[in-house]
Amino acid sequence: MRAHDHRRVIATVCLSGTLEDKLTAAAAAGFDGVELFENDLIASAMPPEQVRERCAELGLGIDLYQPFRDFEAVPPDVLADNLRRAERKFDVVERLGATTVLVCSTVSPDAVDDDELAAEQLRALAERAAARGMRVAYEALAWGRFVNTYEHSWRIVRRADHPALGLCLDSFHVLSRGGDPALIRTIPADKLFFLQLADAPELDMDVLQWSRHHRLFPGQGSFDLPAFTAAVLDTGYTGPLSLEVFNDVFRQADPGPAAIDARRSLHLLEEQLGGTGIAPAPELTGYAFAELATAGAPEFAEALAALGFARTGRHRSKPVELWQQGEARVLLNAAPAAEVAIAALGVDTADPARSAERAGSMLAPILPRERGADEAGLSSVAAPDGTAVFFCRTEDGGGWTQDFQAAAEEGEGIGISGIDHVALTQPFDHFDEAALFYRSVLGLRPGALVEYAAPFGMVRSRSVQDRSGAVRLTLDGALVRRGRWAPAVPHPQHVAFAVDDAVAAARALRRRGAPVLPIPDNYYDDLDARFGLAPDFLAELRENSVLYDRDDSGALLHVFTRLLGGRVYFELVQRVDGYRGFGVANAPVRMAAHRRHRG
Repeated sequence: MRAHDHRRVIATVCLSGTLEDKLTAAAAAGFDGVELFENDLIASAMPPEQVRERCAELGLGIDLYQPFRDFEAVPPDVLADNLRRAERKFDVVERLGATTVLVCSTVSPDAVDDDELAAEQLRALAERAAARGMRVAYEALAWGRFVNTYEHSWRIVRRADHPALGLCLDSFHVLSRGGDPALIRTIPADKLFFLQLADAPELDMDVLQWSRHHRLFPGQGSFDLPAFTAAVLDTGYTGPLSLEVFNDVFRQADPGPAAIDARRSLHLLEEQLGGTGIAPAPELTGYAFAELATAGAPEFAEALAALGFARTGRHRSKPVELWQQGEARVLLNAAPAAEVAIAALGVDTADPARSAERAGSMLAPILPRERGADEAGLSSVAAPDGTAVFFCRTEDGGGWTQDFQAAAEEGEGIGISGIDHVALTQPFDHFDEAALFYRSVLGLRPGALVEYAAPFGMVRSRSVQDRSGAVRLTLDGALVRRGRWAPAVPHPQHVAFAVDDAVAAARALRRRGAPVLPIPDNYYDDLDARFGLAPDFLAELRENSVLYDRDDSGALLHVFTRLLGGRVYFELVQRVDGYRGFGVANAPVRMAAHRRHRG
């Protein structure tokens, strides 16, 4: 049974809002069912029968009711109370029309470390569940008092030997403890009652706090979920693929987009497990263009002219200009805009139609587009932050560039060859969603998560790029929302252009009076201490405000402009000997310099 043949389920705890909000969002995102979290039902005004009816109306099943806690390996008087409690919960489950109840391994101080007693009591619970046509899925919590690995929980379930007692496997509880999922293949499929999936970043912290606050949807973290899930599917498991993600951001976010993000993550996981019928991401060959919404501000055209760009075209029906140098193309859109921004990115793809098809299958919102009868029929989708992504083939005759009337202007270039990367600062709530979007829709590969101390708080950064490095993006976000003190820069963004000689380009910019960002002497004193650069070279960097970085493969030289329109800026990038990074070490210096020189 292939991954995409399983039911797709989401736990209500993943989403924000009331139970009604969560069910509506799950159904709209295309899920088949939900894990109903007990607290969501308790807080709901709907009685269980109405919840059952509402789920049926939405096309959702209630695949699991959870959690039932602190049951097993307890003294007789506590067991009696636990069985009474269980019967009341079975009443609720029966009214809901559900058939599977999750029981977590105990953390109770009343419990004892006795596998035989635990198995005996779980068997008694399973007997009562079976009498009502129900099953008990026993889960080893990573912080369980005595049972905290799936191997241990399986030994107890096997000892209990009851058909209504099986396992719930949760990827977080297994992988957070460094468990080996390969051993899952030794468990009979009919004893695997439920599978819960969650990703997570690599964090060195208490596993309980890690679990309750930092889980992520598949593909957003560092766990090897394809290997884990494959081990479960190899047993012949036929139950749901269910997402159970505890995350402080997701539980405050709009449940509609969050549920779509969750559904997209399952598409990506299913693809990694052997295909879903979704067209694979076509090869990307670079950026077709970056489009800036300028609201008509002249400083953008002035800055591009100073950078050596030529205005090579004017759109036939829209207030848009095409500026070009080498293979770097920038569109300046002068239409009234809510704010200055990088409004759109065009990516050159080997098959634009197939790229658009994949984007739709990955639940990317398709953007409506007005165009004239003779204009290119470009398809575009919206990224989580609202940036439009267009699928193009620039080299084709009659392509999108034919929508522009040629302008006879020329520019004196400074060696810009193309777009090296684009940096988009993400709203706090969209950081993980954005990385998953570009990974699933465009097939970009995520880089390591980096955090650094900036002048106004901690910043998180992650790159995504294709295999060849033709399309690179950096996604940045503040770890804490900006307060009133932090300078009011709405999510700074920039386009980085590749140059062969950053110092020579910087000299040319100085001669032209371009809006180069001045870098303080203290920075160059520190460069001298860290890298011991040749004095003449260091003096050149200092004189021309060129920044420098080095990694294990090469070096980076880069230059920034000041902020344009209060938000957007440009960067010139020279990569030496295969430098792979993005100069993150210099970001705090650049941010402080922008603060000083912002009008």
